[in-house]
Amino acid sequence: MNKGDRFGDMNKLEDLLKQAQGDSPAPVERWDPPYCGDIGLSILRDGQWHYQGSAIPRPALVKLFARVLRRDEDGRFFLVTPAEKVDVAVADAPFIAVEMQASGRGRSQSLLFRTNVDDVIKCGAEHPLRFVAGEPDHGLKPYVHVRGRLEALVARALVYDLVELADRGPDGAGLGLWSDGTFFPLPEAG
Repeated sequence: MNKGDRFGDMNKLEDLLKQAQGDSPAPVERWDPPYCGDIGLSILRDGQWHYQGSAIPRPALVKLFARVLRRDEDGRFFLVTPAEKVDVAVADAPFIAVEMQASGRGRSQSLLFRTNVDDVIKCGAEHPLRFVAGEPDHGLKPYVHVRGRLEALVARALVYDLVELADRGPDGAGLGLWSDGTFFPLPEAG
């Protein structure tokens, strides 16, 4: 990379991605390219992508990168193309669920989520919802499975909507959320 070309590595990745991709997520789980190191990519807690400390200003580029993001069994995140694999530092979840649509009620309820990179997920057995107790005074943090080992943190504004949709579980006890015939229990207050 030339010193004057601050985005050289990123532009090279973008070209590789365009050659290897359509509009859907790539089969990154099947690719095993050589590891090429850390080029300074990161995803902040708010879902904003950065390259060498600066925000990536092009949403189309972020969406392109999101299609080749992978989390390995050891918990590390990588951008993966057929030709190379580079580190991505992720502060929390790589995606944020920014929009939700609920239809039906109780056991017949269905929850759809849209992420900040425009993935649309129907919550259910294949895309479960899980809850993590946040730091003191930060409440519950819900996550929805997107693909592979990747999740989206549900935006705080949607958490309030989720709470309003809480219902009794299959045994009539305990609160949680139904979606696509699956019940996701809320943790009991401790």
